[in-house]
Amino acid sequence: MPSGLPLLSHAIVCISETCKNPVEWASIFGYSTSSILSEEICMIPATKPRTCSFRLRHTVIGGFDLRRIMEKKAATDVFSQWALKGKDAGMERGHAASVNAMLELALPNVKSDFSAIDLGCGNGWVTRLLTELGASHSEGVDGAVEMIKKARETDSAHKYSHGTLPEWNPGRKFDLVHTMEFLYYLEDPVEMIAKIHNEWLEDGGILIAGVDHYLEHVDSLTWPEYVGVNMTTMSIEEWKNAVESAGFSDVQIHQVAAKEDFPGTLVMMGRASHQ
Repeated sequence: MPSGLPLLSHAIVCISETCKNPVEWASIFGYSTSSILSEEICMIPATKPRTCSFRLRHTVIGGFDLRRIMEKKAATDVFSQWALKGKDAGMERGHAASVNAMLELALPNVKSDFSAIDLGCGNGWVTRLLTELGASHSEGVDGAVEMIKKARETDSAHKYSHGTLPEWNPGRKFDLVHTMEFLYYLEDPVEMIAKIHNEWLEDGGILIAGVDHYLEHVDSLTWPEYVGVNMTTMSIEEWKNAVESAGFSDVQIHQVAAKEDFPGTLVMMGRASHQ
């Protein structure tokens, strides 16, 4: 149920195009009465998933546009807009401490002339950093076209690919796959982790992945609504299981760059094993 709606003294009524009786709009989502701020909204029990087509009789109530609240944008569109507004620089600064800690964990586990790819590379700053830290080959990929444009405009020395993930394939394998603040934007991050293991990494290669949106980081649970994009919320244990079930060995879980009001970036690291 989208939060932020005003307290109402009456139900918000939808007219169903496939059912004869009107239903309360919140019941479409299967929410119980206790989930709604107004106790006067009566719920129709939703004990099993239902597919039904509805149109809202009232789309703006108390200044709230219900259609805007319920709609979600593609994450790639949001990040393209951020690139155009220059917000990528702030993301770079905000993620620097976590990325530095992640690379301190990962780099001792790869060979000195390692190859690397940054998955969800944004403006390319980690791709360039990996070269500074000794990578013999480093490249980046991102689904936001404006982020890739900015990376290419900033740096012609590295390869930056625009690709739809998880379908996109790099066409080669790497010793290190780094990804920061990307996986939970996918509908199925578990599938992506398995694909990284099977198709992106050399045998013995390292995955280092960081996410700030996870179940135990309570403040992050409002991000999907605040940003207006879908996010897949998983617990620390679920992220760990995803890496292990993909076939990685020597799996480690860390929380890095924690602050007083931030439990830290959740970091998963594992070694690919193709034997």
